[in-house]
Amino acid sequence: MTTQASRVDHELIDAAAHVARTRCRGDNHTIAAAARARDGRIVTGVNAYHFTGGPCAELVVIGAAAAQGANELVTIVAVGDRDRGVVPPCGRCRQVLLDYFPDIEVIVEGAERVEGGEGGGTRSVRIRELLPVTYVWADHQLDEQ
Repeated sequence: MTTQASRVDHELIDAAAHVARTRCRGDNHTIAAAARARDGRIVTGVNAYHFTGGPCAELVVIGAAAAQGANELVTIVAVGDRDRGVVPPCGRCRQVLLDYFPDIEVIVEGAERVEGGEGGGTRSVRIRELLPVTYVWADHQLDEQ
């Protein structure tokens, strides 16, 4: 698998950073996410931390996008509060993003390496590159007969 880095959507990073800076307060909301829909709209959200395992910001954005009729997301990014910068999605979010939007681009930064690529720098990669050789939910659904 060869990594094909795409153009980074800096407007999306700025939108998530703005939400992280202005809406993330205390320990309950520490990550903001922003996603761009196919029609160009930007949808944002924050995580809802809870000791029982609340939803990550990326999952909140998926729900908010659906509620707004933005059913086709093309790019997503998460940004930490307190100027922590771009944060890669956790394993659960990677799996959900792959299942809902198998062609979505994810903006990542830092030392994380994707198969066939190099670490460092902000880049946009397909979700499949962040979760290679994975279980694909749709592949295992029984066809209705």
